[in-house]
Amino acid sequence: MNKALIIGFFIVSFVHLNAQESLDSSIKKLIISGNVGVTNNGISIIPTFSLNKPAFNATYSFSRGGRWSLDPDLRMTFDMRKGGVMFWLHYKMVNSGKFRLNVGAHPALNFAVRSVTENSKIWNITQSRRFIGTEIFPHYIVSDKLFFGVYYLKGFGLQKDGPVNSHFVALNSTIAGIPLFGNVTLSLNPQVYYLKLDKEDGYYFSSNITLSKPHSPFAFASTMNKEISTNITGSKNFVWNLTLLYQFNKKYNSHSN
Repeated sequence: MNKALIIGFFIVSFVHLNAQESLDSSIKKLIISGNVGVTNNGISIIPTFSLNKPAFNATYSFSRGGRWSLDPDLRMTFDMRKGGVMFWLHYKMVNSGKFRLNVGAHPALNFAVRSVTENSKIWNITQSRRFIGTEIFPHYIVSDKLFFGVYYLKGFGLQKDGPVNSHFVALNSTIAGIPLFGNVTLSLNPQVYYLKLDKEDGYYFSSNITLSKPHSPFAFASTMNKEISTNITGSKNFVWNLTLLYQFNKKYNSHSN
C-alpha cells in the first residue's frame, strides 16, 4: 500500500471534517472524534516500541452512536519512513451498567528502515510488514472519572522476518479530571503489562499523562515506559515523549427535506 495515499486520506479527511457543516441527508447521524498531534518521539500502542524520532499521529473514530465504530490509527515519522497504520473495527459487546466489555480487530501495516546490499552497494529502504490483531477489553467503571480494566491484544505477523505471534496483556486504569490550576485538569492512565513476542517476553510499567482545559481543543500529553524485567530484543530501559494534541468531536445530522 502506498504510504502517500494513507497520509493523504488522513489530511484530506481532517480538513474536510472541520470545514464541512453537514453531511448528505441519506446519513442520519455520524459522530467523528479523535485527535491529531505532533511529538518528539512516536510511541506505539504497545509502548515497548518507539520510533526514536519526532513524529505525528492521527487517531479517528467514526460511529453512528451505537455499538460499532471504525477507528483508524496512524503514527509516522515526518519523513514517512518509519511508523505504522491500523484500521480498527470495534464493537461494544456490553455497553451498559458498571461492567463493560469491548472487542476489536484490525489489519495493520508497520514501516521500518532496513539496509539491503545489491551489487556491492548498501541501500536503506523502507520495508512494510503486515499484521492482524484482535483485542478484548473488559473493564469496570467506578465513576465517570475512574475505571479499571484488563486489556488483551493478540497479534499475528503475516511474514516470517519479524514477530509472528505476539501477546500483550495489561492491567490498567484511568483517573480523569484531577483539578490542578486555572481550570487545567490532569488525567492519568497507568498500566502494568506483559509482552510476549514469539520466544521473547518481558514485564513493563507505563503511563499516559494528559493536561487539558475545558472548551480548549488543545492538550499536552506524555507517555512513559519503564522495563521491569525483559529479554525482548530492542527494548529500552526507559522511553518517554511529549505530544501536543488537537482534539475534536463532531456530530453530523441529516437535514430534513
